[in-house]
Amino acid sequence: MTAGAATEEASVSATDRRVGDSGPRIGILVIHNDPVPETELWTMAPPGVSVHTARFECPRPVDTEYVGSPARAFAADPEVARGLDHLGRLGADSIALCFGSSSFFGGPAFDAEFVAEAETHSHGTPVHTAAVAITAALRASGVRRPLVMMPPWFTPPTFEATERYLTAVGVERVRIAQFDLGAEWAGVAKYNAFDEGARWVVDAEEVRRQTLAAVEAVAEEMLEGVSEGDSIDGILVPGSGFRAQGAVVPLERELGLPVITANQAVLWYGLRLAAAGGADSALFGGSSEHGSLFGRGLAAANGG
Repeated sequence: MTAGAATEEASVSATDRRVGDSGPRIGILVIHNDPVPETELWTMAPPGVSVHTARFECPRPVDTEYVGSPARAFAADPEVARGLDHLGRLGADSIALCFGSSSFFGGPAFDAEFVAEAETHSHGTPVHTAAVAITAALRASGVRRPLVMMPPWFTPPTFEATERYLTAVGVERVRIAQFDLGAEWAGVAKYNAFDEGARWVVDAEEVRRQTLAAVEAVAEEMLEGVSEGDSIDGILVPGSGFRAQGAVVPLERELGLPVITANQAVLWYGLRLAAAGGADSALFGGSSEHGSLFGRGLAAANGG
């Protein structure tokens, strides 16, 4: 292929290149050692939907807490820019940054700035962050007072950043619980737990059990007058590397509340963007096999 032909191919949008199939192609940017987003997205994806991953080195320095990144520098990082370039040229319908902490620390401004820079590398493919998808999912589900079940490697600065972010996007009240890995992890600094292998040991049934216990604890606090305000109206599980999707449907059945995870929101948002862009709408039915969110449209998220 000549250089001119390669340049011409790279400039053609994903929609224009859709030949021979109508299945959406979901692109995701994932840190180098996170196996969870693509495995959960592939598990949830309807037949005909494909998931395509590009990786970049995690921006958290070794043995330190992550406290945010400049948005434009993040998107322009050579590994991130290369992933955006490759996913755009591959023909992805959308690209999601599966690293919510960067948005939580940077606020909605991070999302806007990251997207603006990222889309200079993605060959016309729309880019969004996991936090944007989570925000849309909360709005579509009518959740304004969630219980947030934090991953076990999040620390108080991330709790505070997450609460600030959610407040900025219109959430009324945030109650926080954290998944407990158990006594065998007590000697590991929380911010190192993910790299030490905790990403492999989270069990969906244990996520369900601990979430139910946290909901019960909130209810008891309200009865005793320890906690004021309205009751929770949904569950949010942020953290792309937190393997929690298997707990969604059981929790929704037991609590009668919407349950939203980061990876579920990324897939849902990407599918809805693909549908809006002309992909086969038959793929986007109201199935609740992976949660009630998949029966909701972006119109609800946008107030329509």
